[in-house]
Amino acid sequence: MKKVLLIGKLNSVVKETNQFLAQYFHVQLCSENANVLEGMMKIVNPDLVLISLIGAYDIDTSIFYMLSDQYAQTPVLTIGTQEESNRFFKYYEGSQFENLIRPVENTLIMEAVCRRLGLKEKEVEQDAADEKKEATGKKRILVVDDNGTALRTMKAMLEERYEVAVAVSGAQAMTSIGRQRPDLILLDYEMPVCDGRMTLEMIRADKDMKDIPVIFLTAVNDRDNIEAVLELKPAGYFLKPPIKDRLIAEIDKVLENC
Repeated sequence: MKKVLLIGKLNSVVKETNQFLAQYFHVQLCSENANVLEGMMKIVNPDLVLISLIGAYDIDTSIFYMLSDQYAQTPVLTIGTQEESNRFFKYYEGSQFENLIRPVENTLIMEAVCRRLGLKEKEVEQDAADEKKEATGKKRILVVDDNGTALRTMKAMLEERYEVAVAVSGAQAMTSIGRQRPDLILLDYEMPVCDGRMTLEMIRADKDMKDIPVIFLTAVNDRDNIEAVLELKPAGYFLKPPIKDRLIAEIDKVLENC
């Protein structure tokens, strides 16, 4: 499946678009913040960027410059009302950018995405159906880490066995969980602003998320730190970088006991 990075505020429109496209592509949600986007572009390496302009009057316009300067070969599709689109047309450069005016049917979005990717819709639908059969039974793992290199490593380590989603912060993790509930979360304990402890507290405070098992990843190997981690009673913890076979064995053990 091709990879689509969907940028926008998590409103009903973005949720609907994500739900539809996720049937045919690997879709990763991202906020409209330039720093977050820069990190996600490196981690996800998307084949297409889709930007929802709905409600995005305060969108960080530097993302348009970054996409055109650093990722000129990546097609960008934007979707918004006529008024919203008019606000951002001046930032579009060349054929890299294309805009769809809402209201627009999901089928037309699909058509535009396939066209920009040089794909035939029927072939995409068939490939998605085949992949869905192969992926039946795969558990979904959310990996949360502010280090892009660590995220890429973890994703490569786990994606053959599990469906893997990534998040670069606790806030983005909460958005990802709300969008599609994971079966297990691998959570970095040491993160800026919203660290692992705070993220776990937010997860446990939500009645729809509180039962998701969380395994902490920590780079600090000292007694006080380990005791602080264990006080939170996670499903498990590993020192970074984890050993692949041991980590998978622990994940499978935790999932079996859920």
